[in-house]
Amino acid sequence: MNPPTVVIDVGGTHLRWARWSPEGGLSERTVRPSPGRMRYPRASVAELRRLMVAALSDAVPAEPGVVAGISFGAALDHRSGVVYASAPLWGPAGAPFDLLGALRGARPDVKWHLVNDVTAALLHFASAPGREDRRKVLLATVSSGIACRVLDRRTHTVPVDGCGLQGEIGHLPATTALVGRPVELTCDCGVPGHVAAYSSGPGISRMAQVLRRRAPLRWLDSALHTGTESGGSFESAFRTALDSGDPLAEELLAAVTSPVADVLRTVLCLDPEIDEIGLTGGVAVGLGAHYRRAVLAHLDRQGLYLTSDRNPQWVADRLTVCASGEADGLLGAAIAATAGAVVDTTAPHSHETGEMYV
Repeated sequence: MNPPTVVIDVGGTHLRWARWSPEGGLSERTVRPSPGRMRYPRASVAELRRLMVAALSDAVPAEPGVVAGISFGAALDHRSGVVYASAPLWGPAGAPFDLLGALRGARPDVKWHLVNDVTAALLHFASAPGREDRRKVLLATVSSGIACRVLDRRTHTVPVDGCGLQGEIGHLPATTALVGRPVELTCDCGVPGHVAAYSSGPGISRMAQVLRRRAPLRWLDSALHTGTESGGSFESAFRTALDSGDPLAEELLAAVTSPVADVLRTVLCLDPEIDEIGLTGGVAVGLGAHYRRAVLAHLDRQGLYLTSDRNPQWVADRLTVCASGEADGLLGAAIAATAGAVVDTTAPHSHETGEMYV
């Protein structure tokens, strides 16, 4: 009989968990606010980390042999479970935190499995029927943060570097422009000019404010202005404005997708074995076809040398914007917990690079 398994997905806004079984899938779903700086803005990082350990421990019932798979929204060492940073949860990076060790100390009765949330979502995305022939699959999340992971399906590994990391693209340097002038914004990690500063959910909101200041008359005449003034969320107003073909919303979309397109162009140039790129997260999924269209427009204007001219569909054939639920961190955490993707200090790795086996 399979041991009881609980899967948990930790984001900057919400903490979700459920029971999981091979026969019944997910059941007894629960959603709570994440114990991060959004909920407790006055708490210290140490306090927020204690609250996180307590929340994760409380989500797992005291049952014999219980297993917990965690999809965690942070840059972490996949070999050891040490969290390096999570700007949405804890603000600018501080000292590393041994989350896996803290969980084992708080609940030694639980068999803990910890992976980054993008890794978990990738495991689910890549496991779908029809993707068996893919050599490598990349999943990028565009949400409150931005990151990606690549799974080599032939070896069932997610390669990592000497720090146990892979794909922290949100913190690569980036440039973009609005109204014909460069924009410089600071990332939530505290460093200016990162991809996430412009292209994450919070970054897009800040870019909209720049656009409003630089083009006040066009802003007042736009559907984006009408939507935001009606009392709805910015995200909903942005989607509605794009649905209506609003030119100002289109200009904003082009500016915030440009850094993402720059990264994907480089990725495909350096690794042509990537047979599919999935885009997920609240921004990409929420904007759907608009987001895919904008990214491909950048890659059409400035594509891959020779390849884009000789085979114009090569890039488009590899780009998927995920539907809701197509890259689920809860189901990925279940795969990690049951298929051997164990993150601990015994995971195989060399001095310089390592691989997380799944």
